[in-house]
Amino acid sequence: MSDETKSCPTPSNAEPTATRSTVPMWVFSLTLVLLFLGFVYFDHHGGWFDERVYGPYASADQLDSYQPKSGAAAAIARGRKIYESNCGTCHGADGLGKPNQAPPLAGSEWVKAKGVQRLTHIPLMGIAGSITVESQTWNLQMAAMGAALPDADLAAVLTYIRSSWGNGMGEVTADDVKAARAAIGANPHPMSGDEMMKMPE
Repeated sequence: MSDETKSCPTPSNAEPTATRSTVPMWVFSLTLVLLFLGFVYFDHHGGWFDERVYGPYASADQLDSYQPKSGAAAAIARGRKIYESNCGTCHGADGLGKPNQAPPLAGSEWVKAKGVQRLTHIPLMGIAGSITVESQTWNLQMAAMGAALPDADLAAVLTYIRSSWGNGMGEVTADDVKAARAAIGANPHPMSGDEMMKMPE
């Protein structure tokens, strides 16, 4: 074989071959530094699954109730909290009421009325005597549970009740509550269902 044959270049269509090469040291060092910084960040901000960080919330709904809200959503969230601490014991967290204790609010014609005057008077004055809810007569005493609440808080509770459990009704404003208080005057007395029915909605 001649020297000329030995020096012929490799054809350009030759199959490429893979070769091994070492990872640059700076890439390896940078990876270790980033991992270290990630561990430091987790150590300071992760809580290490402490019950004080992860334990208080039993469900996503409960966690959502603590999230910041605005507008109508804020009023409903506020109303829900007040309802659960003042009304839910008797009427139930689900608004279905309790036998021989309190009538349902879910689907109630008192809640779903077009106007809010009657509904607003109930927590401001209380109930004494019989009241019919969804064709069932209830004989009970209800204190004026909302009389001590600020107008905005009572409005938020009533808005929550009207918008929950499939009721699908509009809001009650603080002005609605203020007008009801003015109409009641300084000497409120519990009303029966018949007396409330004589009021405009």
